[in-house]
Amino acid sequence: MFETGEGYRGVARQLGANWWPVKQLHERWRVRGSGALVTKRGGQPISFELKLDVVQRSLAGETKVELAKEFGLSSPKAIDVWLRKYRDEGEDGLRSKRRGRPPGPAESETGQRSELEQLRAENERLRAEVAYLGKLRALRAQERR
Repeated sequence: MFETGEGYRGVARQLGANWWPVKQLHERWRVRGSGALVTKRGGQPISFELKLDVVQRSLAGETKVELAKEFGLSSPKAIDVWLRKYRDEGEDGLRSKRRGRPPGPAESETGQRSELEQLRAENERLRAEVAYLGKLRALRAQERR
């Protein structure tokens, strides 16, 4: 439909769909052609340097669609996200953040931890033993009276 020159609002009307998702598809189509509507680039992290270059060129006046085409991005929307992060957090906002579960403790820490846990368990057992022996002593003293 886009190949015939139809705009995203016209296509949305024909499909009976909301215009916003159709606009996003139209932007992807303008960047990557009809294959962008089917295939998706995934699993490839984008470097900090590339993001910074794209943001600086966008701020200098280049269009997001041109930049997305040049750098092989799936959508100009990614550039909007980078611009927002750049404005809010500066260059650090463009750096990749670690995601997921934090790494577990190193082996030496694990050994120390297990030793600490063993000592705590032994301490608890000894306290219970002292309490038991104290009550036993009190009972024996009571029997003698």
